[in-house]
Amino acid sequence: MQRIDAGVTGAFVIAPTPFTDDGEVDPASIDRLVAGYLEAGAAGITILGVMGEATKLLADEFKAVTARFLDRVDGRVPVVVGASAPGLVPLVARARDAMAAGAAGVMIACPPGTATEAAVEAYLVEVAAALGQDVPICFQDYPLTTGVNFSVATYRRIVERCPSVVMFKHEDWPGLAKLAEIRRCEREEGLRRLAILTANGGLFLASELHLGADGCMTGYAFPEALVAICRAFRAGARERAEDLFDAHLPLIRLEQQPGVGLALRKEIYRRRGLIASAAVRRPGPTLVPSDHAELDRQLARLARRLDQLGEPVPRGLA
Repeated sequence: MQRIDAGVTGAFVIAPTPFTDDGEVDPASIDRLVAGYLEAGAAGITILGVMGEATKLLADEFKAVTARFLDRVDGRVPVVVGASAPGLVPLVARARDAMAAGAAGVMIACPPGTATEAAVEAYLVEVAAALGQDVPICFQDYPLTTGVNFSVATYRRIVERCPSVVMFKHEDWPGLAKLAEIRRCEREEGLRRLAILTANGGLFLASELHLGADGCMTGYAFPEALVAICRAFRAGARERAEDLFDAHLPLIRLEQQPGVGLALRKEIYRRRGLIASAAVRRPGPTLVPSDHAELDRQLARLARRLDQLGEPVPRGLA
């Protein structure tokens, strides 16, 4: 059985949870998403994070969605399951269920209200102890959503005290200096190296790869672009990677709008035939005609830019 570890590289795609127009979980669309991610060359898949609307799922839905994704992936790539919860008991239950179903690891973020750096450290130590050494942890740093902030010094203590933390999902913003300092500590001070995958829709991916990120873990609706950028960068074709990143950046930026971003992303997936409905479970945003018009414009612009670069035009743009 696959497990995530500190050697992970490449593009992990964060999957949305697809719903029908009536707000029910859509298993058939999960199947199409998995097929699309594997076709795109994703290094891994992450489910039931913020983008996966995990907090809107009932407990039995959470387990069913986890099982469906894992069954369809069938061990071909590692799957990381979001297990964050307000309390330790539900967190441990989610994590154990996910690992028993075949997950490669779990993603954990500090709960909102973790107000001090000492509390951040204590929380991760407690979670790691409760899960045990055989459950690999991807530690998510997402202060824009959680409101939890911590320094490199606290990161360092967590790494030193929690051997099961093997991956860091870095999405502090602004966070480039934080990433650079972590990698410096590893090179110059012997800090244990974690796999660092970055997020925020890929907004800063090119800079993050230059600074030492191993890849990304994010949900941009053209995951084949994330895969191509990471692969080109690792192959030494950095200018080509930057050009491809620049072509996709306007659409990445559009998707990262607070509030409406998930609805835009799901609409792109719907247009690509990977999900049947763009519905966001209530309460959630819906698109208005001007959103659709701007999306049309950005998709047409992206197709032209890719053609100019001699890059293949993905399904949904051709």
